[in-house]
Amino acid sequence: MAKKNRAKGRPAETTTSGEVGPRQPCPCGSGKRYKACHGAPGGSTVFVKRPFEGLASECDLVAMRELVPAATALLPLTGEYAGRTVRVCTLLPMAAPAMVRESGEVWLGLQVQHAFGDPSRDLAAVLLAAFEAEPGTPMVGLTEAPGEGPRLQDLVADEALRVEVHEGFDFWVADVEESPEVAAALEQADGAAAPTARLASVEAAYWTQLGEREFLRWVMPEPEDALLDAFARLHVDGADRVIDGARLIGMFRAHGVVAPVWELPDGTGVEGVEDGAAELRTRLDAALADESELTTEQRSARSGLANRQVTIR
Repeated sequence: MAKKNRAKGRPAETTTSGEVGPRQPCPCGSGKRYKACHGAPGGSTVFVKRPFEGLASECDLVAMRELVPAATALLPLTGEYAGRTVRVCTLLPMAAPAMVRESGEVWLGLQVQHAFGDPSRDLAAVLLAAFEAEPGTPMVGLTEAPGEGPRLQDLVADEALRVEVHEGFDFWVADVEESPEVAAALEQADGAAAPTARLASVEAAYWTQLGEREFLRWVMPEPEDALLDAFARLHVDGADRVIDGARLIGMFRAHGVVAPVWELPDGTGVEGVEDGAAELRTRLDAALADESELTTEQRSARSGLANRQVTIR
């Protein structure tokens, strides 16, 4: 006897705008269904799609958390913590969430995975715990959701970060004696760090070299749908290249923003893409301001670009 199709008797999922059905992928990017992740009993009660929204350097924070191997920036604080020195780092030894240096300076690691639904609140909870720790203390990761505490937006001043990109992770040992454990971690981390540089001509754009190939990865704050429309207009006009010979190959999607990626001609280097990126930013702004309906050709280009998106988380 043939098996009955159980799906036929199952009521169709209906969701309102913005809701996630139980059998749909969890928007946190885990790859699990929502009912087995943030929608599971005991799972996180909140998922924030764009956790760093409102911060002056939202896009650089996303880049440092997801795309850039080795970079640091002083984090400007406000309120009662304005006198504390905090340095955000892409990655810390053994992927520690934070470290309190002997000087009392706090280093906050961005490339950690707490998965409690709101990375901004998770990072703020680690930072507040570090303020209470003794100098020289490495922090352990969160073992439970931080609750209703502050978010980074509540602690950070409305100032842009000055991101410093490093060739490797020597900054880990710049102010301490190197231990065998840290030396081993440093060697391993340096081996995985691809050459990377931040562009000076535009915000949150990073040149990188992976093997023999060069790329530009540019985190942008505009809404995803608006960017797809704008890049579709540019593509049809042959104006989506950042420089001659470059090719827009897709987009990363992370923390509610998107990062278009171009493959660059060999030998471009960061200097070779600076002017082109500034000129593309001007063309993109004009395309974003265009409110006309997309043509059939533009809609086809938009669909092709949407199909080349990769969600990081």
